[in-house]
Amino acid sequence: MTAPSITLTRLDVQRLEQLIDRLPEGTRGVDELQTELDRAETLVSHDDVPADVVTMNSRVHCREEGSGKDYHLTLVYPKHANADEGKISILAPVGSALLGLKVGQHIDWPAPGGKTLKLTLLEVESQPANGGDFPV
Repeated sequence: MTAPSITLTRLDVQRLEQLIDRLPEGTRGVDELQTELDRAETLVSHDDVPADVVTMNSRVHCREEGSGKDYHLTLVYPKHANADEGKISILAPVGSALLGLKVGQHIDWPAPGGKTLKLTLLEVESQPANGGDFPV
């Protein structure tokens, strides 16, 4: 499956590139995140990002197509990750895959055991980038 086109904010790209530069070489998830940053087709200011696009610190509602299970996740920087609270690190496979997605798009989510799940983004419930809240 071809990865969907993504839109990123310049602020997210700047902060994520700084994060990558600070992490030790070989940190898990860095290569995948860099791939996502590199394939962004559109870069916008945080004031111009569409409300249906996933940015850092966005809370999203998505569905795993195979099981029909719904997830409510918040995309966060690694230090704020907490799976029990649905706070998913940008360095997790699903985190980097969600970044820049638009409502209605699908991603493949690598799951334990080599299985691949298909997630559909149903809603961006909140998007701090659009509301001026930029926690790092």
